[in-house]
Amino acid sequence: MALFDDAFWAESGRHKGALSLFAKRLFDFLVSLIAIILLSPVLLIVALVVKLESRGPVVFRQLRVGKYNIPFTMFKFRSMRMDAEYLKQALMAANEMDGPVFKIREDPRLTRVGRFIRRWSLDELPQLFNILRGDMSIVGPRPLPVVEVADMQENQMRRHSVKPGLTCIWQISGRNEISFDEWIQLDLIYVDNQSFMLDLEIFFRTFSAVLRRKGSS
Repeated sequence: MALFDDAFWAESGRHKGALSLFAKRLFDFLVSLIAIILLSPVLLIVALVVKLESRGPVVFRQLRVGKYNIPFTMFKFRSMRMDAEYLKQALMAANEMDGPVFKIREDPRLTRVGRFIRRWSLDELPQLFNILRGDMSIVGPRPLPVVEVADMQENQMRRHSVKPGLTCIWQISGRNEISFDEWIQLDLIYVDNQSFMLDLEIFFRTFSAVLRRKGSS
């Protein structure tokens, strides 16, 4: 006879899952809070130069798809002209990504400041507030705009079974140099193998990926 029955192991699994989620949320909260405090001078400087270069809001807000396909408002420093969404239609033929995602390496809609902050991923820093609020995690599949997710295939939607993240396997593996299908496969690998140790590995490897600027636009 087994020492513990199936009900015991099922209950243990639930506790283990809850403990893992708690550890992840605690890590997200503490890292985002500390980062906001330490990087506050950088946040202020970037906000100032964005404001001085062009008219418009400093922070760009966009509806993105979160966990369980629930939309949330994601924050970024504005890196484009105010008419960027209008100009996007005229640039669709120049899209360098396959699938529903739109990306151009030398996007003409970028401002001078925007090009710099994107090169060093500084435009992503306001997402620390999304993480603090619980909309996102430090590590998880990158959140995609609602309009792009609408064109995704059903089998690709499983990437939304976890919280989106500031960084992910795609982020440290080449970003825009990777095809959309490969990107989604990397996300699903993360979903199927997620653990606190994997999060830590991706987190620390992100720093070298940012410094190398591999795949950044």
